[in-house]
Amino acid sequence: MRTLRTPDDRFAALPGFDLEPHYAEVSDQDGGTLRMAYVEAGPADGPVAVLLHGEPSWSFLYRTVIPVLTDAGIRSVVPDLVGFGRSDKPAEPGDHSYARHVEWVRALLFDALDLRGVTVVGQDWGGLIGLRLVGEHPDRFARVVAANTGLPTGDTDMPEVWWQFRTAVEKAPTLDIGRFVQAGCRKPMPDDVRAAYDAPFPDESYKAGPKAMPGLVPTRPDDPASAANRAAWQRLTELDLPFLVAFSDGDPITGGMAPILGRAMPGAAGREHPTIAGAGHFLQEDAGPELGAAIAAFVRG
Repeated sequence: MRTLRTPDDRFAALPGFDLEPHYAEVSDQDGGTLRMAYVEAGPADGPVAVLLHGEPSWSFLYRTVIPVLTDAGIRSVVPDLVGFGRSDKPAEPGDHSYARHVEWVRALLFDALDLRGVTVVGQDWGGLIGLRLVGEHPDRFARVVAANTGLPTGDTDMPEVWWQFRTAVEKAPTLDIGRFVQAGCRKPMPDDVRAAYDAPFPDESYKAGPKAMPGLVPTRPDDPASAANRAAWQRLTELDLPFLVAFSDGDPITGGMAPILGRAMPGAAGREHPTIAGAGHFLQEDAGPELGAAIAAFVRG
């Protein structure tokens, strides 16, 4: 597998995100290895929250969530998915698959970092990966926070706005990462923040991950990931892990999943689930401190 690594100088002077990156090696599942990046904050002996980003963002997305968790005595571990952020970037879209992304994150969290008692926070693809991991390795987890995400099996159609996004990504001769993130926000982003979302991708050759991810979402019942996702759904609906549904009030892509998750997950029953006001799909960008406060109350409550 041919991979690219973003030069470090692309990440100089990131606004509000000065955490030192850490790195771990995982198998690329093709005979080689990949370097995955992550940042950490908070007390080493605190309860651990793993914050998983989605498409086409990176750990920078959680920069205003992390301090709230740190103040609450929670240890945050925030990876960059393979193909994103400071993590290595397989050069071909075909190098990416749903199963590989699940395994890459599993290898980082459990093999390299040996995390246990995890509260997983998943948004967008972070939830597609995180919910799979909970379903397949429930003994590693203490709690689940689903934030503007889901676990599609291809048995029901995706909303039209998602198909528009997928088409736009597939047809774009130049993939404007910052523009796509801004389109998923309610609030305008300053230029330096938008530049930070562009930073991991010096040119189009680095963007195989963002280009591939929409096509990996199961959209038909016989999709390669559908059976594994159905099995994860079944296991999740049998678990009594505390489950928080923390969606924004303005996400046309995943908004319909909030009541479904709230009804289906035993650990969500009888719980007050926050709605993060004034936020779009990327609720961390629009309302990070509010999301952080909801996560902290959930962990500490």
